[in-house]
Amino acid sequence: MSAPDGSPVGAERSIGQLVASATTELSALVHDEIALAKAQLKRDVKKGAVGGGAFSAAGAVLIFSLPMLSFALAYGIRTWSGWNMAVCFLLSFAANVLVAAVLALIGVVFAKKAKKGKGPQKTAASVKESAAVLQNVKPHPREAAPLDRVGDGAEAVARSSS
Repeated sequence: MSAPDGSPVGAERSIGQLVASATTELSALVHDEIALAKAQLKRDVKKGAVGGGAFSAAGAVLIFSLPMLSFALAYGIRTWSGWNMAVCFLLSFAANVLVAAVLALIGVVFAKKAKKGKGPQKTAASVKESAAVLQNVKPHPREAAPLDRVGDGAEAVARSSS
């Protein structure tokens, strides 16, 4: 098994390798967070589009069905009840308005769901949390080996110039 930069896992790596590895992983994290935000935003836009489509359907039903449905319903009510034609047309209109109101209510429900979507806000909070954690990270100081113990079998720390 190897680290992201190709070096073996158990091997000691230089500071340059560690910084390169951290930079690579941080870049991957940022790319993943952006992809997550895009996916969540796409889902919220889709919900908004469904709500807008329901509003459009409500308007189309109200506009295009009123003349034909109103006449058919009014004449049907007249045939079954024998009431005055004006009352029959008012009842027909009320039925069409009721259908449009139900479709508009469906549109409102989907629009509220789209507005409540916290997708990008959750991702932004996650990115801020990651940045806060990375800002608070401080390097751990190494204990300096006493000068008199250097020759007593203590390991010397190899410094790389890269």
